[in-house]
Amino acid sequence: MEDFLTAEDYELWTLVNQGPLIPTKQNTQTETVPNDPSEFVATYFRMIEKNAKAKKILIYRLGLDEYNRISVCSNAKQIWDVLQTAHEGTNQVKRSRIELLIRNYELFSMKESEPI
Repeated sequence: MEDFLTAEDYELWTLVNQGPLIPTKQNTQTETVPNDPSEFVATYFRMIEKNAKAKKILIYRLGLDEYNRISVCSNAKQIWDVLQTAHEGTNQVKRSRIELLIRNYELFSMKESEPI
């Protein structure tokens, strides 16, 4: 997927990995809040369009079950994280699978009834 997204536009893969640009500003109480869309400049619109393009590419060929899984996601990074967790599992699941494979490899032996 990385190759496909970078071939389309290199910034798409950056958006998928790091998340979208959310334009913010300081309000009167010095809190950081999202900008009003009326205050957007061309750069913000370009980045929002890139996030939409990345979402479109990630969603394009998903089946109904996969789509239901990611339908609540609002940006490309969230979609990617959900799909990655669903197909690869969490780090704990990955470690468990590796340990199981190593254990099966270590216990691998030839049975008496098997010829060489």
